[in-house]
This record gives sequence, C-alpha cells and structure tokens, in this order.
Amino acid sequence: MTKLIGYARVSTRQQFTDRQEIDLLSAGVRRDDLYVDHGVSGALASRPAFDRAVEALEAGDTLVITTLDRLGRSTQNMLAFAEELRGRGAGLRVLNLGGGDVDTATPMGSMLFTIMAALGQMEHEIKRERVIDSIAKRRDAGKNLGGRPRSITDSQIRHARSLIEHGEIAAEVARSLGMSRATLYRRVGALGLLPEPSSDAALQPLTPTTD
Repeated sequence: MTKLIGYARVSTRQQFTDRQEIDLLSAGVRRDDLYVDHGVSGALASRPAFDRAVEALEAGDTLVITTLDRLGRSTQNMLAFAEELRGRGAGLRVLNLGGGDVDTATPMGSMLFTIMAALGQMEHEIKRERVIDSIAKRRDAGKNLGGRPRSITDSQIRHARSLIEHGEIAAEVARSLGMSRATLYRRVGALGLLPEPSSDAALQPLTPTTD
C-alpha cells in the first residue's frame, strides 16, 4: 500500500514547525509518517529525520514537503535527489511551489520543479551577494561590523610607543594594531607616555593630526 511520507524542518531550535506540520497533515500525511528536524540547517549533508524519512520510502510512496527550501539550497542536489526518488519508484510532492501543489510524478510537475529549483537557487545566490556587498561597503566606510572588539593591552601600547620613538611611522604602527592614529594617541596619553614639549627623546611627535 502506497503512503505519503511527510518531512518538516527548521534551522534553529527557536523556530517552530507547527505550520509545516499542519499543512502536511492536511495534505494527507499520517502523524506516524511525519518526520521533523529541529535546529538543522538545510546546507548540512546529513539531517537525521530527513534521512529516516527517505529510508522509509518504498516504491509508490511520495515524500511530501511544504516548500522547496526544506530539501536544501543547491539546485544540483535538489534535482539529483528528485531523480534518485524517481529511480526508486517514489515521488516528491511540494505543497507550495510556484503558488501551487507540485508532484514530480507528473511530467508537468517534474518540469515545474526543475524550473523553480533553479529560480530558488538563483534567489539564494542574489541574497548572498547582497549580504557580502553590504559587509564590504560597511567595512570600507569604517563601520563596526559587530562582534567582540579587539583588545589591545597596555603592553602593546608601550611597545608601539617604543617603535615610534625609534623611527616607525605612527599611522602604520596604529594600523598594525587595528586602530586609528588618533586612538593610539589617546591610549599613549592615558598611560602618561606622551613626551614633554622640550624632550629630546621625542624622535617623532605624537601630537594628533588629521588622518
């Protein structure tokens, strides 16, 4: 007897699969034939519940998912998977693909699946390029990209002051520490390392100037 095998997935444990499960059950999937992955990225090669769902498929059965991205992110992998199911005599049904219910067991459904898989991959690549471009622009503008700031110790500041006294260019020393020249001046001043105006030890003035 053929049956429907349902699969639902969310990428983080803070997300819920309730909506997916409701849609799958409404499509005719029995609760005992529903497999769910929590906190598992679609980019991973191994997804425990997904692997069990595929193992449970027999000839004549159909794997049912709510959206195409539940399978993964690579068009090549999605198409290869659909072909693998076809070779086993099983089908793939996507409940919301191109605004409708698509079953790869039909010629039209198979064609639409191929087109939508390619479009889904293209959309993912476009979003990825936008993120990379945004990060590059923020970095070029000198904006903070988040994360923990680099911690520069007082010892490193003293060493930097020594390098400058021995002829190193202040801007280059500051850059090697991942800070601006003005910030280096402030750190040097906070440690009381700025030279007296009449000091002969000041081989390179540390008076802040416009970068």
